[in-house]
Amino acid sequence: MVRADEHMIHIIGGGLAGSEAAWQLAEAGISVKLSEMRGVEGTPAHQTDHLAELVCSNSFRSDDAERNAVGLLHAEMRALGSLILRAADAHKVPAGSALAVDRDGFSAAVTAAIEAHPNIELVRERVDTLPEGPAIIATGPLTAAPLASAIGAETGEDALAFFDAIAPIVHRDSIDMSICWFQSRWNKGEGKDYINCPMTKDEYLAFHAALLAGEKGEFKEWEKDTPYFEGCMPIEVMAERGVDTLRYGPMKPVGLDDPRTGRWPYAVVQLRQDNALGTLWNMVGFQTKLKYAEQVRVFRTIPGLQNAEFARLGGMHRNTFLNSPRLLDGSLRLRSAPNIRFAGQITGCEGYVESAAIGLLAGRFAAAELKGEALSPPPSTTALGALLGHITGGAEAETYQPMNVNFGLFPPIEGRTKKSDRKELMTARAREALAEWAA
Repeated sequence: MVRADEHMIHIIGGGLAGSEAAWQLAEAGISVKLSEMRGVEGTPAHQTDHLAELVCSNSFRSDDAERNAVGLLHAEMRALGSLILRAADAHKVPAGSALAVDRDGFSAAVTAAIEAHPNIELVRERVDTLPEGPAIIATGPLTAAPLASAIGAETGEDALAFFDAIAPIVHRDSIDMSICWFQSRWNKGEGKDYINCPMTKDEYLAFHAALLAGEKGEFKEWEKDTPYFEGCMPIEVMAERGVDTLRYGPMKPVGLDDPRTGRWPYAVVQLRQDNALGTLWNMVGFQTKLKYAEQVRVFRTIPGLQNAEFARLGGMHRNTFLNSPRLLDGSLRLRSAPNIRFAGQITGCEGYVESAAIGLLAGRFAAAELKGEALSPPPSTTALGALLGHITGGAEAETYQPMNVNFGLFPPIEGRTKKSDRKELMTARAREALAEWAA
């Protein structure tokens, strides 16, 4: 085991990005000190001191590497020896064509791998100042105030901020399966990876009204005037946008046949398996700022959840991120202090997979630099390169916002092609480009 005072690089933050960066560096033969605050001091969102704890969802989203950008990102990360994808694959739970994991098993596996690696020293501590030597900051959206102040003092930039919300989790044995049924939309995957709670028009309208009237939690002074991120919008905020917004969003009924009627319901609430045992189910898209008592009252009006027992209720916290196109170079170094790289959500990528992917790249860039080697960014035609390009220069600095990986970030296919063929062509092009880059 390497001593903490003999490390070649210091990583601050043991979330998905920091753990992935540490793994990539350690596998390259670089000694790493990984500092993680949890275990000494908690956060408003985390419940354990495990590394890479998942807090908003247990899903890594689509695993389709042929027609989905995040599925392609999965494949690229697997090809580059990602610890996060290895642990996710080992602790996968049924979720149709998505990659969802058992939360506890996943984070425990990442923690065990990091603790066992001879090139990594895991230190439980809060870091309040910027390191003077080579470092990667991967503290995520809940960066402790002293370090956030140090980053602000160095960059001269006010960090942008947005709200990120957490969905409730329901005990499986409290769901009324005489009303609900198992089915994936359009019967994808196993076809039984989601529990569906159907609503009639009257039930939906009553539920919509209850969301609007429900008592919401008060924002702290520092949270006021913070914009929401569209990818993790609270259910009640979506409801405020119009009576049918939810029916075209997380409560859309298309592709789901109620076995009692043989028809699509007016609206559907879906729950996705949250642990390997199948005892806990996550309410898909139901992030919320409703007060706890209101959540229990309102969500028990959903057919099939009238006796629901909640393992966790929803919540919301503020996330912060850098204006990365202005502050970071093409290898994620801070322009004003190039000994420091940033990785993960603090760079403005959104999503578990994207955060880990940027950690993977930060680790590889740092390893090459420490070994005196050159490593060019991955081609923009790959999922990794497209995501990195958005963060480090592809987006307008003045309007920079968090972004999930998507095919809109990729260069278009040259020449005339059928729209239906473009995603497959993009993924084929990406595989070739990544293989050449990684060779």
